[in-house]
Amino acid sequence: MRAEDISGELTRSFSHNIEDYPEGIVLPVDKPYRWTSADVIRKIKYAAIRHFGKKNLKVGHAGTLDPLATGILLVCIGPATKRAEELQRSPKEYIAGVTFGATTPSYDLEKEIDSHCPLDGVSASALRSVLPGFLGEQDQVAPLFSAKSVDGVRAYETARRLLREAQREGRTFDPGDVLQSSRITIYDLELLSWHERIVQDFTDDGLGRIRVASVEGLQLPTALVRVACSKGTYIRALARDLGEALGSGAFLSSLRRTKNGGFGIEDAVSLEEVLSALGPAAGRL
Repeated sequence: MRAEDISGELTRSFSHNIEDYPEGIVLPVDKPYRWTSADVIRKIKYAAIRHFGKKNLKVGHAGTLDPLATGILLVCIGPATKRAEELQRSPKEYIAGVTFGATTPSYDLEKEIDSHCPLDGVSASALRSVLPGFLGEQDQVAPLFSAKSVDGVRAYETARRLLREAQREGRTFDPGDVLQSSRITIYDLELLSWHERIVQDFTDDGLGRIRVASVEGLQLPTALVRVACSKGTYIRALARDLGEALGSGAFLSSLRRTKNGGFGIEDAVSLEEVLSALGPAAGRL
């Protein structure tokens, strides 16, 4: 199903015959806040199996999104799952909220703030001056709390184990001891706006299972930055590096993926719309 077909298709129910979609279905779902990508796939797969009456129906995604991110999650149904790797290779675009003056172990708000940092060199003009240095091909160390695989084990599983061990023994450990750098490319970086407080522009439906660290009452400068980048780029790690470049610390306070696999955010459909199109009963979250 082509991108331009999706909005029209979702004004009515999908056909109940998956054979009517010989190339499968690719849906640019606007992932809800605090939902994991796996949560979304589980919900849609259950509804799609009931709708199409096909127990072995394949449903997957083309590139995961962090739980605290929103925006385009490409959901592939049926034969379209064969295109997942191709779609993952496409350039991506994000709008990132980067908050300066503090850090968290996960580089976002899945973990509580663990340190506060000086803000002497932090300003909109200072950030603009360092952005060009982050353009192009480069090595990036992923966040410890990520889905990146290290020797067949998810990095977040290793990170949690090492963090517990370090806390018990009263020591720290270097992320470089766990994760090696990956080659990524940042095509464009643009400072969209600068705020003297944390900006979190999203809708929380209250159904997500991922907790969020409280930042209520914190007055920390926050930049909204547009990032165009390659597959494998961790925007949380970019936030960390931007903080270090300004002689401070930083974490990702918001993230929205606005382009992926040839789809723009204007093409995105809500999870509620998808479930409704797969049957009235499935449409209830």
